[in-house]
Formats: sequence, C-alpha cells, structure tokens
Amino acid sequence: MLAAWSLPCCFTILLGLLELCRAQYEHLGYPHGYPQGYPEPEQEQYSAPELPPDTPRIQLRLAGDKRKHNEGRVEVFYDGEWGTVCDDDFSIHSAQVVCRELGYLEAVSWFPSSKYGKGEGRIWFDNVQCTGKEKTLALCTSNGIGVSDCKHTEDVGVVCSDKRIPGFKFINTMANNVQSLNIQVEDVRIRAILSSYRKRIPVTEGYVEVKDGGKWKQICDVEWTKHNSRVICGMFGFPTERKYNARVYKMFARRRKPSYWDYSVNCTGNEAHVSSCKLGHAVAAKANSTCGGGTPVVVSCVPGRAFSPTPMTGFRKAFRQEQTLVRLRGGAIVGEGRVEVLKNGEWGTICDDNWSLLSATVVCRELGFGSAKEALSGGRLGQGMGPVHMNEIECSGFEKSITECFFNKESLGCSHEEDAAVRCNVPAMGFQERLRLSGGRNPNEGRVEVLVERNGSQAWGTVCSDGWGTIEAMVVCRQLDLGFASNAFQETWYWPGEVSADPVVMSGVRCSGTEMSLSQCLHHGPHLTCPKGGGRNAAGVSCSETAPDLVLNPQIVEQTTYMEDRPMFMLQCAYEENCLSTTSSETPASSHRRLLRFSSQIHNNGQSDFRPKAERHSWVWHDCHSHYHSMEVFTHYDLLSLNGTKVAEGHKASFCLEDTECEEGIEKRYECANFGEQGITVGCWDTYRHDIDCQWIDITDIKPGDYIFQVVINPNYEVPESDYSNNFMKCRCRYDGHRIWMYSCHNGVRLSAKDIGPLMSNIEVVHCIPESTSASQVASFLVMTA
Repeated sequence: MLAAWSLPCCFTILLGLLELCRAQYEHLGYPHGYPQGYPEPEQEQYSAPELPPDTPRIQLRLAGDKRKHNEGRVEVFYDGEWGTVCDDDFSIHSAQVVCRELGYLEAVSWFPSSKYGKGEGRIWFDNVQCTGKEKTLALCTSNGIGVSDCKHTEDVGVVCSDKRIPGFKFINTMANNVQSLNIQVEDVRIRAILSSYRKRIPVTEGYVEVKDGGKWKQICDVEWTKHNSRVICGMFGFPTERKYNARVYKMFARRRKPSYWDYSVNCTGNEAHVSSCKLGHAVAAKANSTCGGGTPVVVSCVPGRAFSPTPMTGFRKAFRQEQTLVRLRGGAIVGEGRVEVLKNGEWGTICDDNWSLLSATVVCRELGFGSAKEALSGGRLGQGMGPVHMNEIECSGFEKSITECFFNKESLGCSHEEDAAVRCNVPAMGFQERLRLSGGRNPNEGRVEVLVERNGSQAWGTVCSDGWGTIEAMVVCRQLDLGFASNAFQETWYWPGEVSADPVVMSGVRCSGTEMSLSQCLHHGPHLTCPKGGGRNAAGVSCSETAPDLVLNPQIVEQTTYMEDRPMFMLQCAYEENCLSTTSSETPASSHRRLLRFSSQIHNNGQSDFRPKAERHSWVWHDCHSHYHSMEVFTHYDLLSLNGTKVAEGHKASFCLEDTECEEGIEKRYECANFGEQGITVGCWDTYRHDIDCQWIDITDIKPGDYIFQVVINPNYEVPESDYSNNFMKCRCRYDGHRIWMYSCHNGVRLSAKDIGPLMSNIEVVHCIPESTSASQVASFLVMTA
C-alpha cells in the first residue's frame, strides 16, 4: 500500500523539480524561453466585447501625419461625424484601450499636443481616464461624450505595437457609414494558387486574403481597382503591379468554393498599408458564393530588379543598388537607411521637416522596394555629411522619384541632426530560415550554423572560420535581421551548439558586404577545405542594433595640405614606426625627406561609439613616442598615379583615439591622457593635426606631375561600422617639384585602376541614367569632371 502511494508522489515531485530546472534556464536564448521542440505557451485569443446596452457605439482610427501605419492621431467616429480626443488626463492605460480596440496587441507610447497634426470637427472625449482593461474607449471615465473645453492643439496620438491580436475580428457598429471606416483585420497575405508560382521566392502572384476572426478569407473582386493592387504589392515589398491571366483564375475559382470576406476595399493608391484604406461596400454574397458574378481578388506584383526570381534556382544574386538619384546609407538591412540625394554632382541629405510616410514611400518605390514601413527623423540612422539638399517635402505618392516632389527651395537652417531616413517593405526571401545562431547567451550571438542539403535531406552544420571577419559577420547579422555585427569570432568553444551540427558545411567564405544572405558570398563548392575543422573552431558572431560610422572631413584635408622638407635626424621615431618610404634607410642623417603633410578630422556619425577592437590590456606601448597603439593600422594614406598605380604611401596607427571636439550638447567621453579609455563618441570627432609624426606621405622619391591622393579609415575593417562606403576620401593632387596643390577632395569609394581609367584622358565622367528617367530628373544630373 505504501509503495502504491509513493510512486505517484515521487512522480509528482520529479515533475515539480523539472519545472524548477526549466525556469532556471529560461534565459538562455530559446524562443519565448522554451527549448526547441517544447510547445510554446498558448497565445491570447480575441473574443468579441460584450458591451452594456447603453454604451455609446463608436469606431476608432489613427490619422494625421503618420510615420508608420500603426501610429497616429486618435479619431473617434460618433453620431455620423469624426472627431478627436483631448490629451487631458490621457495615459498609457488609455492608449492601451485604444490600440486593443483597433486590434493591436498593446500600446507602445502616446503623445500629447497634436504631435500628428491638428484634427477637425468635434472633440468627442476629454479628461479620459482608463484602467487599461476596458473593452472600448467609450467605457472609460471622461467628461461625457462631446463635452470638452479643449482645442485641437491638444489632440492626443498613440503608437501601437506591430503585432495584431490573434483571432481579431472587425465588428462594424456603424452599418450606415461603413465607407468612412478604415480597414481593421488581423493579417493580410498573398497566397500563391498556380503551381508555377508556389515554388517561387518571393511570392509575387496569387489570391489576396485577409485574416478576420482567425480565418483566412478571399476578397470579392467586383469593386477591386488597380489602386488596391498597388497598395497590396507595396506592403509585400514590390514597387508596382501588373496584369495577370484572369481566365486561369476563373477556372480555378469554379473548381474550389471561395470563402469571401464581408467587405470590399477602397484604396486611393498612395497608402503605405492597407490599414489606411477605407472599407468599401458590404458584399452581398449569394448562396453559391459567386460574390455577385465576381471572383476572388488576384494581384500580380513586379519585384525590384534585385529581388527578381529566376526559374528553378530562385534568387541568387547579391543585392546591387540600381543607379538612381537617391540612395540609402547607414541601414543595417537592405531597404533601410538615411536618404541621400544626388544634386549638382554631390550627395546630400533630406531634412526631416514634414517628412512623412507618403514621401518615404516614394523613396522606397523609386529604389525598387515596396511602400515605406516607417519614416524616420532626427538622424535616427546616422548623420550624413555635405549639404542638406531638400526640406519640407510634399509628395502626392505617385511620383517616380523624390526629386519630383515639391520642396521648399528657400528653407535653410537644417542640420544633419535632422536627417531623414526610411525603412522600406522588402520581399520575404526566406533567408532567415536557412541560418541560425546557436549556443549564445542571448539570441544576438552564437555559433553560425547553416541549413544545407546533405545526402538528399536537409541538415544543419557550421561555417569554417578560416578568413572569417567583420564583413562576413555583417552579412550574417543582416540575414537574421539582427542589425550590425559587433564582433566576428574564429573560435566558438564557449558557445557549444548541437553536436549534430558540428561538421563544417561551408568553407572559404568571402563576402563583399552587399549580400543579403551568406549563401550569396563566395565560398567553396562541395569540396570543402577547413584544416581547423568545425565544432569549437567554427565561425561565430555577435550582433548589435547600432554601430559607429567614421567619416573623414575632406575640406579639412584640402585646407591644411602643405609640403615640408624635414631633416632625417628629426625622423628617427617615424622611421622606427615605418612611416617613411623604404629608401629612407639609405638616407644619411644630415639629409632630409620631403613630406606631404595634412590634418585629418574624423567624425563619428553613427549610432554608437567607435571603440578599438583590442582591449586595453593588449595595447602596444611604443617607447619612442611614449604612447600606446590601440589599433596598429587606423588609416592608410596613398598617392596614386592616374592609372591607379601606388607611387607613395603612409599609414597611421591609432596612438590616441579621443574626442577632440563634439557637437553642441554632447560631452566628451574619451581622452588619452593617463592611459585613459580610447574611442570616438557619437557626434564627436578626432583630429590628427598636420604637425604630428606620421601624419604625412613621404614624397621624396616621386616626380612632378598629377596624382590622386586617397585616405582610407579603418582599412582592415577591424571595427564594425554601419557604412564602410564613406571611409574613403580622395583628392586630385598636382606637384610641380616645388609646390603641391590638393583640390576636388570628396568622400567616395576606394579608387582602383578600373575606376581611374577616365582620369587618364581627363574626359568628363557622366553618371549612367536609367531609360525611365524623366526630363526633370535628367536636369538634376551634373556632368562631373574627375
């Protein structure tokens, strides 16, 4: 009897201990705290609110100058009229009620004082006080509906989460005014129907389906327009739509009975998201579900050139930006970044005054992406250099280029702290499903594991760490949508992954940095070569949401250049640090070396501080100059002939990375004195003066003539940055044997022989212009001399 009782008792105790163990290790980076294979906790399911009979029937929407679709001014529809909500007594609890009533999982924040612009009409609610658990805003305590002493300068706005409530169902309480309501559904998708499209990545054609009440439903095409298709395609990362073979889909619809949504859709075509479109007429579906003689809505979208699928092999190309008048810089993933515009041959930024989702969508479509997911302001994705070309932009949403939008040409005074940026919708390529990080302390770090075909089945394996560096790590973090790489590791013994994934499945990986997935990088084929093997020696990464961005000020170089003949006996320390040309070893102490001197002012325009890769305990002490080197090579200085041949060079070790000066309101954090911490703070710059050792190129042996001067910061990519393309600066240089001139200095890509070909004949270099470029765009191009 005792044994019979003790068995279930012991079993119960063991279960309890198992729960304690599981709770102890919930922080180890498994999704939702659960190891793979464990069932996830059930998600909250939507249930239709049961309201008291005397509750005012209202509908809500988010309106105004929005910078993403899930935010805006709170507007209330009551008694046949749209109105607003006053910010008096409003709180995050009230915002929670608003967001959940609109079908979002929760509120993120709220803003007073008409942040999203002043509304019109009545102010329906004032002194709103909610607990956060009310089913509708009408149940919160207030002065009473329509009772307010506020003005529209006090209109409140909210920001809701991206996630929708599972099972959310739109309930219309305004049967007679349905066409004034915005679309509210749980989710939207394009479902490939034809077999020729089911295996394509990305999915570009199929039924448009909405998820309402937990069920996927088709939309009747009776009132469907091209504008609606344009909005849907933009949401899924495609710049435009095209015609499709309707006859095939009619045949399919006859074979399978559709399940239609209750409403039609009414978009103007410039919306960034379907939630900004209006509800159309209620669909009077017949008993045979023919939706009044129509069929389910089908869209066929045109992907940007970089995302165009190819038969069988699908997407193979690395991302290459099409040549346009606009580019994105400083973003962690493809389709996001600071907006820069080419004007008069010079790249500049856009001021964020009046920057909206509408204008951002024009930029995204112009670059071959879909509509804008978010319009960012305040230099959120780093600050640019050079001029601010455009301000107070107003677009209709149908322009082919942001340069066609109206902007205030007279408005001045914007700084780079106000640089505008975008996050665009890009096609779902499925890259994240073929790569993972394993064994890390959090989801942002770990051993890199790749899913590959092996013996007819798919298996996970590691990446050989030979030659693994920052550029490769950047591609991994981009593919997993984890931001920028903060470190690249060639040993991962401290991150034990699954033993079954220890074997190396990819070796010889070399990336250019523009790839969207690791498989697009150069790598060995089926014949792998990895002497160290996988397991503890496999490649690893750690990722970060932010990164620094170093940019050299070209004007300072141009203004401070001069030539000096310096006696050899004064250059002994520089000689020991290899800052002179090789012929200096034969120069007697009584002779001199001719030096091209200049100052370097290096700004950190990124989103995090620039810190040397090496820890302080490993910095190298140099007796001659009595300082520590935190990076052996921080900059390269090259003098090139017009055919790209290097004729003289210099280099600069980072003997002192510190904040020389900072922008107003930013405090210095790094100072080299007394073995202090080294780095460059965001918004600060480090100046290497022209009169310090090694801040030169030894030009003793070069002949008079025309040359190209080039500076490369962080040349070995030791420290991750958000944008390496602006680490290069180049100038035209003329030397007559007695004097030297530096001119036309500008930031740009590293010069090679193929880049310098046009310079040899001093011909004009004309930017390539796409065939579709309008006359007004062509007028904006400037023929640039070398």
